[in-house]
Amino acid sequence: MTNFSRRQFAGVLLLATLAVVNSSTAAESTYIVAHRGLLRHAPENTMANFRTCLELRLGFEFDVQRSKDGHLVCVHDNTVNRTTNGKGVVTELTLAQLKQLDAGSWFGPEFAGERVPTIDELFALLAKHRSKPVLAAVDMKGSDPHIEADVVRLANKHKVLDKLLFIGRTISTPEVRQRLKKADAKTHIATVANNAGEFTAALKDRYSDWVYVRYIPSREEVRRAKALGKPLFIAGATVAGEESANWLKVHAVGVTGILTDHPLTLRRVLRDAKK
Repeated sequence: MTNFSRRQFAGVLLLATLAVVNSSTAAESTYIVAHRGLLRHAPENTMANFRTCLELRLGFEFDVQRSKDGHLVCVHDNTVNRTTNGKGVVTELTLAQLKQLDAGSWFGPEFAGERVPTIDELFALLAKHRSKPVLAAVDMKGSDPHIEADVVRLANKHKVLDKLLFIGRTISTPEVRQRLKKADAKTHIATVANNAGEFTAALKDRYSDWVYVRYIPSREEVRRAKALGKPLFIAGATVAGEESANWLKVHAVGVTGILTDHPLTLRRVLRDAKK
């Protein structure tokens, strides 16, 4: 077992258990999606982080880039400077070079030895937890025109395509949505509505089956979207922080997915609202 599994996993599980006692995650109508995983409890975009999310029945958002030699890896920034002990641009480093880096020590010594995950490794992990009610949000970085097809191919290899929702540049770039839909018609794709004025156009987008909102939608907007088979996913300033009032509002109107930096707190708030 990793250092994280021995020293931290039990503590994070205890925290989550206290947050969800007497609740049933599977019965929740809202997917909770942890921004870059459990940002406050483990180093972002690492297997230790994602593994814990899945054990806790939490979804997560992750980032995709391509290494110099063509492998898809999970790193948020253009460089590895902030989240590893190395330096350099991700696209200028080979997979072997990336795998030599420590992606955990910057967060805490107990995470020493965590490595930059490949998307293949991440999807293999997600496949092991396929039965769990989670949603994984995909943020593809850069402008690589082939990355969409490669991510979908790996997702199909591990049979986890149904667990993924493509966000990031997907939501605002029609060409990306077209390439995703061409890669597999069953791909879940979101289109952005930054405000109520953009909502109707987002609903009409032919390449997407979700609407990504950056504002608190009305119950009627949610009803219109669901009538077309398009669930709503919310992210941004209204829900990213500890926004209990907003969380309860979007949950009450029927938003399907919430992306936040505080997933454990969000779960507790939703649990308490049921009592």
